[in-house]
Amino acid sequence: MNSSLQQRRIPMPTRYLINLVLVVAALGVLHYISSAGIISSYYSKIFMLVGINIILAVSLNVATGYLGQLPLGHAGFMAVGGYAAGIFLKAVPMPNLNRLPEGTSELAAHIQYNAYLAVALVLAGVVAAIFGVIIGVPALRLKGDYLAIITLGFGEIIRVILLNIDDLLGFEFTYGASGLKRIPKAATVTNVFICVVVTCAVIHLVLKSRHGRAVLSIRENEIAAESCGVNTTYYKVMAFTLSAFFAGVAGALYATYVGILQPSTFGFMKSIEILVMVVLGGMGSMLGSVLSATVLTALPQMLLAFDKWRMVLYSLVLIIVMIFKPSGLLGTYDFSLSRVLEKLLNRFGGKRKEAAK
Repeated sequence: MNSSLQQRRIPMPTRYLINLVLVVAALGVLHYISSAGIISSYYSKIFMLVGINIILAVSLNVATGYLGQLPLGHAGFMAVGGYAAGIFLKAVPMPNLNRLPEGTSELAAHIQYNAYLAVALVLAGVVAAIFGVIIGVPALRLKGDYLAIITLGFGEIIRVILLNIDDLLGFEFTYGASGLKRIPKAATVTNVFICVVVTCAVIHLVLKSRHGRAVLSIRENEIAAESCGVNTTYYKVMAFTLSAFFAGVAGALYATYVGILQPSTFGFMKSIEILVMVVLGGMGSMLGSVLSATVLTALPQMLLAFDKWRMVLYSLVLIIVMIFKPSGLLGTYDFSLSRVLEKLLNRFGGKRKEAAK
């Protein structure tokens, strides 16, 4: 083969190392600017909400963009995860880091605090994933509008249960319409974006594996995939459960961000809001979900100066984007840092070879 046609490739271990270094550096910078008070508490809250919405959008994109289904009950999984984490954190002895008893090690208190938070996040994900399996096994045998209606019904059932389960149990559990209050506000910019990185990394690795290729084959042609030996039911439930797991994690982060959960927060419109983020960014594009979640979370805050007109302007922006970019901002494009570096290496290497000649 002609050496001029050979392309330089970055080895896989090197790719992972580069990504790891850049992610750690970015998280370090983010932690510094948030803890050093460079950004105000108002902007810190916006950053946290952006991170939570990124997790919601990326996780829903697994079921919509990559699997090719249309679930409308994502807010239900978020609610289940949020309440599971909230009830757990209220039950355990979370240390008050601002008022530690005399003689208490600050390091030990921080370790205990973050350990409880980590357990709450995992618990929220697992509980949501269990509900994902329960709903997914029967629902994913259906397609299109039928699946959308079933998952929509699931979301509404969860909301009604959270409203009325205390009457059935005979004691306060979810606290009904008044909401689950005094949840420890453990969410920070740093731990929210650590969860964002973990979510994106896990979903990326799953989609690049043979399991991910099986999921993508179902999206392209389910009948053809099944005829090739792909267990379509298994992979559909797997993708749906993965989507539900991270929705539960996002719910837990939301609970520790606001400190109070009310069933009305997780209604039908919340599911639609998450779906809009996915569609606007491009179904099947993780970077698109990240960008659209960021824009749609920050835009209403940026338009606060317009008062009553801000939601009109917000809606107008959505309409204009969908008219001129019906496939979303990025379509199915996904950014790859390694591909960018390879192009730069090949371009630089090509110029160096030409200069040598």
